[in-house]
Amino acid sequence: MRSIFYVPLSWLYTLGVAIRHTLYNQRLLLSFSVETPTICVGNLAVGGTGKTPMTAYIVRLLLDHGYHPAILSRGYKRLTHGFVMADSTSTVDTIGDEMMQLHRAFPEVPIAVCESRVRGARQLQRQVENLDVIVLDDAMQHRSLRCGFTILLTPYDHLYIDDHMLPWGTLRDLPSRALEADAVVVTKCPESIRPIDMRVVDNRLHLPTFQLLHFAGIDYAPMEQDGTPLVLCGIAQPQYMMDYVTKRYPKAELMAYPDHHHYTPKDIDAIMERSRHFDFVLTTEKDIQRLRTTTLVERLTAVNKRLIALPIRVKFYSPKETFDRQILSYVHENCHK
Repeated sequence: MRSIFYVPLSWLYTLGVAIRHTLYNQRLLLSFSVETPTICVGNLAVGGTGKTPMTAYIVRLLLDHGYHPAILSRGYKRLTHGFVMADSTSTVDTIGDEMMQLHRAFPEVPIAVCESRVRGARQLQRQVENLDVIVLDDAMQHRSLRCGFTILLTPYDHLYIDDHMLPWGTLRDLPSRALEADAVVVTKCPESIRPIDMRVVDNRLHLPTFQLLHFAGIDYAPMEQDGTPLVLCGIAQPQYMMDYVTKRYPKAELMAYPDHHHYTPKDIDAIMERSRHFDFVLTTEKDIQRLRTTTLVERLTAVNKRLIALPIRVKFYSPKETFDRQILSYVHENCHK
């Protein structure tokens, strides 16, 4: 919890957000829809809820069932502006680290970044043939585009009902906006979660009957590398990764940077110096997109060490078939093939 001195600023921020939503609700600010079915993966807080792994899960589900999806995001911290399609020349600077991660995972899927979700969605419709559905990564606050199906993510250990608005807490949108979601997924659940734990959360969230509640965790890939790693990451909540890594490598140590950190030559020097005491460097799939643009890989190779990314996927603890059926039913009913 942040300092209580932030409370007055939090009130002012809440007022500003509430006024903005009122303008949309009164149609003084306009929202638009597009013909193509749209699925929004969003949250109410800043960072750390697992939007990118969930986006990847949904895209993989759609591909497995014969659909042709596209992904749209703003491309956080990219150096470009306007509408940009991912291609073979794309980098972290042109489309952002998260979209670069998804582009490498799904090279066959059209991926675009654009500050305006409406413009981006319309441009995708014009440029992509056989487009069945657009999956929007982090678009719940962008009310200019009315999404057909919205998924709200909230972490198990920091539910939105236990949070406060910025800057006192981490909420960037009103808790009441949760009612706009078609499905709520409690993410980053522990492996030890029990049915009674799920019922407690269900009772606390007290969702309306039209919203289905799902529970999911992070499924890390098995690690077979020998030795002890230096864990390097610039993500919002590195403790989840460290908890997993230290089960396999008890002597692993963390070298953490801010979320979406741009690694400088000075950072690389510090990482190389720290890595002397470890057998390899372990990082995230998101971080490795940024680290590929530095000299780290070459410098580690020169001293016979490796930079390894730890893949993650979404793992459902509630029946995944129920979640899958929601997604597929929405697309089937709204996709005009």
